[in-house]
Amino acid sequence: MAQVSKTSVSRATISEDEQGQRLDNFLLKICKGVPKSHVYRIVRSGEIRVNDKRAAVSYRLQTGDTLRIPPIRIAQRQEEIVAGAEIKVELPIVYEDEAILVVDKPSGIAVHGGSGVSFGVIEALRRQRPEARFLELAHRLDRETSGLLLIGKKRSALLALHDMFRLSGAGGGKGADKRYLLLVKGRWMDPVRKVKLPLLKYLLESGERRVRVADEGKASHTVFRLMARWENFSLLEAELKSGRTHQIRVHCAHLGYPIAGDEKYGDFALNKGLPKAGLKRMFLHAWQMRFAHPLSAHEMALEAPLPGVLKTFLDKIAAKEAQDYGQKI
Repeated sequence: MAQVSKTSVSRATISEDEQGQRLDNFLLKICKGVPKSHVYRIVRSGEIRVNDKRAAVSYRLQTGDTLRIPPIRIAQRQEEIVAGAEIKVELPIVYEDEAILVVDKPSGIAVHGGSGVSFGVIEALRRQRPEARFLELAHRLDRETSGLLLIGKKRSALLALHDMFRLSGAGGGKGADKRYLLLVKGRWMDPVRKVKLPLLKYLLESGERRVRVADEGKASHTVFRLMARWENFSLLEAELKSGRTHQIRVHCAHLGYPIAGDEKYGDFALNKGLPKAGLKRMFLHAWQMRFAHPLSAHEMALEAPLPGVLKTFLDKIAAKEAQDYGQKI
């Protein structure tokens, strides 16, 4: 990927892996720390040249295009933040070939920098693999959610994965089959429950993003399956039929079965006591995914086992229930 100089004109030639991107998105990617408004200004003023000509911010780059980029000074504070941030854990690789990379993302790590987080999974992978020419997220997981995360290693694969997830998000066919394991408060009774509740995004006064069930929201569909049930908790599998922000979390909370450890939509009184009981994170894990390989169309079936801390917590619940039952009889 091209490097931008602070003192002299830079030139970049677009590779096959970079073609198809909008000019503004490409520049924002290589100009880390530069305000978006500044990038748009230098494009519109003609300081950015594509094949020695002016270009609109919406121009789609083609293989072999040459870019002239003026000297750009990046704010020192931003450089220090990015340079000093690092994910020290080695990200577990579930699957890899020439087109895609699948990692088992740990809880507590954002998938990318931004929104107050300067370093995420994608930045960590690029740091750990400096020889990689192309690494881009195919979809996202919440910071608190662990599990399967797909990364494209070729632009052609990435675009195919984006199309696949777009179909999944719209409830269409030939998308990805994504399954999550989650622990909720309460005794869930239905073996299978299809939940269709529209979801609406909104902002708190602090500017933080939230989602709620609302008639004017976007259509959302989750299929829940009961995996195990105890006196105070239930283990569910959630199959996403649409791909809305915080969909599983909001559907569960609205139904009165908040996810254990969910700090945005959960039962805050319950959450307060969970760390002492051994659960120090949200119990939501992307454990299974089935999809057609973006280039070969070969059927892929991937799994990420339940993390040890979550399995241990389930064992504690089961052991306590067995003990309580023994005392009753």
